[in-house]
Amino acid sequence: MEFLRPATWQEALAAKAEHPAAVPIAGGTDVMVEINFDHRRPAHLMDLNRITELQEWEAGARTVRLGASVPYTRIIEHLRTELPGLALAAHTVASPQIRNRGGVGGNLGTASPAGDAHPALLAGGGHVEAESVRGSRMIPIDDFYLGVKRNALEPDELIRAVHLPRATGPQQFSKVGTRNAMVIAVCAFGIALHPGTRTVRTGIGSAAPTPIRARTAEEFLAAALDEDGLWESRRPLPPSVAAQFADLVAGAANPIDDVRGTASYRRHALGVMARRTLGWTWQEYRGDPRSQSCA
Repeated sequence: MEFLRPATWQEALAAKAEHPAAVPIAGGTDVMVEINFDHRRPAHLMDLNRITELQEWEAGARTVRLGASVPYTRIIEHLRTELPGLALAAHTVASPQIRNRGGVGGNLGTASPAGDAHPALLAGGGHVEAESVRGSRMIPIDDFYLGVKRNALEPDELIRAVHLPRATGPQQFSKVGTRNAMVIAVCAFGIALHPGTRTVRTGIGSAAPTPIRARTAEEFLAAALDEDGLWESRRPLPPSVAAQFADLVAGAANPIDDVRGTASYRRHALGVMARRTLGWTWQEYRGDPRSQSCA
């Protein structure tokens, strides 16, 4: 195995062009596990830790540009207001040591359906900034996941940053695991209300071959909020609406039985999480201080 250590972004792109199969590593929280267990033995490993720009972020008026290697700890500490759903998801990532190293770029590059960041990224919306020596492009997050651990990157591309809209409404994240830390999700769910466009977005993790959105559930809830005038009145959410939303979320999943849980359990858990997170987001939207305890 040859170890590549570019000092600049341009050097990294050149190295990736010369060695398209080279595996980038920054936090190493996924890649090193596979290497240590001999599940993966790439010919070239590319260390991106010398490229400081990948660990920087910029919060604009409408969007946040998040460098691919910004650690989860910094998202928690500095971007809770701008990206609350992603900050909540970051809280659930493994241990403090891993949160100090791992970042969203690694989750996206690995593209595991169980990655903790994916439901929050899908619910929030945004684009993945991919670049090669041929140029750069913005990949909508909805189009990024192609299959089990497969993403839309070309062989010579690297993830430079993720561009995410600043939250304009409440966002929540929930995850089911066998314990509170150092655990891969049995299933996970994210939700975001977007009052400006009167839309709802969701994200489901570890319950389909790829991270997915529950689009029918989103459309149902947005229509129900609009038809009943709830966006303006902020009245309590009818229980029937919450129940139907939960059923639609569970129905959107396509889970499997594995060592972490059965397909039927995952569907049941998703329904419960959908109902609960919707309740928390709606409490926050109504200005209920009790919702703060859920964050």
